[in-house]
Amino acid sequence: MVQKISILGATGSIGDSTLQVITANPDDFYVSAVTAGSNVKRLAEICHQFKPQFAAIADEALYNDFKAAIAGLDIETACGEAGVSAAAAYPTDRVMAAITGFSGLKPTLNAVQNCSIVMLANKECLVAAGSLFMDIAAQNNTTILPVDSEHNALHQLLVSKFVEDVKHLTLTASGGPFLSLPIDQLAKVTPEMAVKHPVWSMGEKISIDSATMLNKGLELIEAQHLFSVPADKLKVLIHPQSIIHGLITMYDGSVMAHMGTPDMQIPIAYCLGWPERLKANIASLDLAAEGELSFLAPDFKHYPCLELAYEALNAGQGTQTVMNAANEIAVEAFRNGEISFTDIASLIHDTMDQMTDADISSLSDVYAVDEASRRKALDIISLKK
Repeated sequence: MVQKISILGATGSIGDSTLQVITANPDDFYVSAVTAGSNVKRLAEICHQFKPQFAAIADEALYNDFKAAIAGLDIETACGEAGVSAAAAYPTDRVMAAITGFSGLKPTLNAVQNCSIVMLANKECLVAAGSLFMDIAAQNNTTILPVDSEHNALHQLLVSKFVEDVKHLTLTASGGPFLSLPIDQLAKVTPEMAVKHPVWSMGEKISIDSATMLNKGLELIEAQHLFSVPADKLKVLIHPQSIIHGLITMYDGSVMAHMGTPDMQIPIAYCLGWPERLKANIASLDLAAEGELSFLAPDFKHYPCLELAYEALNAGQGTQTVMNAANEIAVEAFRNGEISFTDIASLIHDTMDQMTDADISSLSDVYAVDEASRRKALDIISLKK
């Protein structure tokens, strides 16, 4: 039976990979709704190729341009936050939630409350809202399938296993573009350097997060909520080749690993086909061709953002929400040339240090703490100018 798929963030890297998998399986899927932030050209191309029933662009100023670009197509359109939320609630079988950043929380929650299967590619939903997000999913009997390669790997490894039998879960990290760069040269890193990931093709924000390894810190918090495990069961291991995506260590000493080529079409195909498996148009992993696989323990002096994420992981939801907000402000400031690469960690630290009273008990608290943390981070930047 053909499944209807909605894609929130259709013009980003995850959206593009999702469309590639759908294109390779045209008899299995139909794209029902799509959204984009501001990329009118790409969204229009998607509409012309896949002819969804509904399309929304978040930037209201571009709405007329978008409508003109798809003139003649029988597609319902909308714009702004309301339009994106409407797309999230559009009748469909599965939703790919791939809007980057905290701005993806509201539409993803809308999807969770209106669709039985949500494929989650937005890290910030779980980092900022955590157990509240998962509680809403449970209340609506919505299955959350993790799209991130690491969580997707753990999801597959944990099938038919009890978390209680697992000693710890390990997320792997490539180490980003500056794994071998001396610490004293990190302050000279430019945004152009930071977005050049050595393995994965991702958006700018996620690429910078990978360079600081805050990205892996966000994933630790995600894993805590996705798999209901305590912080002391979660580990990070640097694996530059990105062939092993996740490992589980059992109490009997057994270690199981999920392996695959570093291509996001693989976890996306898993989510689209679950609980069955699709025939993805991806070359199988050739370990002989790969040769050696290497592993390193992360160095907090080289990756202070990862250490801050561990602090947030242990501190609880309020601190996690603060950290996420401060990081989004820090990354944007770095991209705009307002702060240095090494200032990203300093800004997150200072914001967390000054927002120790952050308390989360409801979604309204999440939005309030997020807003207050952003103001605080901006104030810190302003005072240092």
